Amino acid sequence: MIATDLEDLNRQAAEFVAKYVIHLAKAKDRVSIVLSGGETPRGLYQRLAEDHFGTAIPWRQVHLFWGDERWVSLQHKESNYRLAYEVLISRIPIPPENVHPMLKETNNLQKAADEYEKKLREFFGSLREGWPRFDLVILGVGTDGHTASLFPNLPILKEKKRWVAALYVEKMKSYRLTLTLPVFNHAAQVIFLVAGREKAPVLKEGLGTDHPRVRFPYQLIKPHRSQTIFFMDIAAASLMEQIKENQ
Repeated sequence: MIATDLEDLNRQAAEFVAKYVIHLAKAKDRVSIVLSGGETPRGLYQRLAEDHFGTAIPWRQVHLFWGDERWVSLQHKESNYRLAYEVLISRIPIPPENVHPMLKETNNLQKAADEYEKKLREFFGSLREGWPRFDLVILGVGTDGHTASLFPNLPILKEKKRWVAALYVEKMKSYRLTLTLPVFNHAAQVIFLVAGREKAPVLKEGLGTDHPRVRFPYQLIKPHRSQTIFFMDIAAASLMEQIKENQ
C-alpha cells in the first residue's frame, strides 16, 4: 500500500490494525501483537492511542510483545519499550499484565533471551507446529535491509530452534535480543512500515522486480499462512518501476 506521506501511511496502517484487531477479538479471548522498534512506528502508535481507535479497540483482550530490543534499561532513550510506552501503552486501557517487554532486571543477555522465550512458551502453551503464532507482527526495514535485529550476514538468520536469540551487532556496536525468523514466519499476519527516500534502494532491489535476488533479511520474512503487507510512503517507493510509471 502506497501512502502520499508519513501521515497518510500512519493513518492507513492504524485503520488496518484497528479493524484487524477488532475482528479477531470477536472470535478470540486474546489477541497477540508484536511491536516494532525504531522511529517509523511512532505515528502509528500515537494514532492507535487516539480516541477514535483507542476506544474502539478492545485493549483488555490485547497482549503486546516486542520483536527486538536493545540491551538497555526499559527507561533508556533507545529502548523500544520506552517509545511504545510513552506514545501508546500509557494512553490506553490495557492491563499491565498484558504488556510483555523483553527485558527484566538481569545483567545476563542470554538469560534475558531464555526468560523471554520461556514467557512466550507459557503464553502460547502446547503447539502443534512447535512455534508460536502471533496474530499480528509489525516490522520495519532499515537502510541496509535489516528488520527487527536481523541484520545482513549474521548467523542468527540461520537459527532453526530458538524463538528468542541474544546477539551482538558489530555494525551497530550493540547487544540485542530478537525474535527469530521462524517465529516471524509462523505469524498469522505481518505488516511492514517503511518511510523515507533513504529506504528506496533496498525496497527497489528487494521488491521492485518480478524475481528479486534475496539479499536482505526483510526479504526472508515470508509468513507460511498469510501475505505480508507493506505500508510505504511515496518516498520509500520512489525507485520502484511500477510506482514511477504511475506518477
